[in-house]
Amino acid sequence: MARVKPKRHGVVTDMTAMCDVAFLLLTFFILTTQFKKPDVEQIKPPSSISEKLLPDASLMTINTTPDGKFYFQPVDNAGERVQLLEKMGEKYKVSFDNNQKAAFQRVQAIGVPMNQLKSYLSLPEDEQKSYKSPTGIPMDSVNRQLVDWVQESLSVNPNYKLAIKGDVKTEYPKMKSLFEGLRDIKFLNFWLITSQEGKN
Repeated sequence: MARVKPKRHGVVTDMTAMCDVAFLLLTFFILTTQFKKPDVEQIKPPSSISEKLLPDASLMTINTTPDGKFYFQPVDNAGERVQLLEKMGEKYKVSFDNNQKAAFQRVQAIGVPMNQLKSYLSLPEDEQKSYKSPTGIPMDSVNRQLVDWVQESLSVNPNYKLAIKGDVKTEYPKMKSLFEGLRDIKFLNFWLITSQEGKN
């Protein structure tokens, strides 16, 4: 009769431990990865040859649609978002209840004037995500709410950074008014988001 070789339990145990470690690492990377949020509206930025990457943390974003509407995306920090909302409320004499504050912590981007923000935050979450603002956040020589969002964000945390994503079809006067507003609050360091040249 042929002799049966004993099983090598040590090898099996080592392989199991390696699989456990690999699974834990995979879980860690999935849970800690920050996925890029989709734009509220379709935006095609101009192309460039730059390959610099945006910072992952403390980044607020301004999106400009082809027809010149502005959206503001606050930094992803729930506590600091509430502080920002309260500061903007004080500035524009608007008060928000706890449900609206909770909604602001989750919102993707703001694209409405301050006098419409309460009603926007009171919408169900799925309606907020699909909502397309007819006006966007005001930004002109008379009404500079967009710059106020940036300025009040910096008053919450002066280390915030800003990225601007404009559509290739956005008319220059719209972007000019934004740049002049940022200049007026002496905020001159920001990124312009572009697509890789040769890619769509």
